[in-house]
Amino acid sequence: MKKKFMQVDGREIPLNNRLTGKKITREVIYYICGVILSMLFLFPILYMIATSTKSEASYAADAGTVAMFLPDFAHLGTMFDNYGSVLANYNIWKYALNSFAYALIVIVLNILVNGLAGYVMAKMHFPGKRLFSALIIFLIIVPVETSIIPLYSIVKIMLGLKKTASVLGIILPASISIFNVFLFMQFFSSIPKEYEEAARLDGSSTIGIFFKVVLPLSKPIVATVAVFCFIGVWNDYLWPSMILPQAGEGEWPLMPIQAALTTIQSMEGITTGEIMASLVITSIPIFIIYVAAQKYIVQGFGSAGLKM
Repeated sequence: MKKKFMQVDGREIPLNNRLTGKKITREVIYYICGVILSMLFLFPILYMIATSTKSEASYAADAGTVAMFLPDFAHLGTMFDNYGSVLANYNIWKYALNSFAYALIVIVLNILVNGLAGYVMAKMHFPGKRLFSALIIFLIIVPVETSIIPLYSIVKIMLGLKKTASVLGIILPASISIFNVFLFMQFFSSIPKEYEEAARLDGSSTIGIFFKVVLPLSKPIVATVAVFCFIGVWNDYLWPSMILPQAGEGEWPLMPIQAALTTIQSMEGITTGEIMASLVITSIPIFIIYVAAQKYIVQGFGSAGLKM
């Protein structure tokens, strides 16, 4: 009997056309479960997007039916009125700019501070290194919520929480992350020391080696940390609400986007469609950032896990 072959990357792989009933059943169950799980995650997103295109009357009419998951195609001319209303009447774009500014500063400081700390822990030898490594592992498992009250007291004493000085209370605590130090440490440990030795022979200092050799070789973990920092700052609500003052009449608001959304959603007269439109607007940057950097995130976690 002549065997059939398939060409894959220039190689011939024999095809097995005889699929057992057990294998077919397993494949069918696998895909059915995958579709069901995907739909469970997609339904809330579809509902949010669909509702953002509807007036309050259309939303009430579609409630409890399949149409609640479909955009309001019957009124194409007014589908995006909720988005225009949110941007024009509630100044959501100002809060979005605040979040972008906070996220950019936090990302840069995270890469510098946590990157240098991870480099020291990965490549240098000093007394108490094993103790510091154990301490990093211990602090990773400690919930962040346990440090909010002490951190609030420290920030209040040092910064006073008055006007623009309180912005530092957003930036400085978010610029230090034990988890990011751990990620950098694990990734830097996988970089061959020959690169550093060659740079040192060329006369580079330790700081020069970090910025000229190590960081350029660490794009996956840098992208991973940048994405996590952006998502963390963009989604942060509790901490900014505690330390940032409310803007006065005619003043530029200091609140980030998530803290502002809570205030906007509690305003009298806002519709369900406007609430969903504001949620869609705040979800778009996270979606774009994650899709653009997902390849680097996978590489970063894969490389950081080589030396656990």
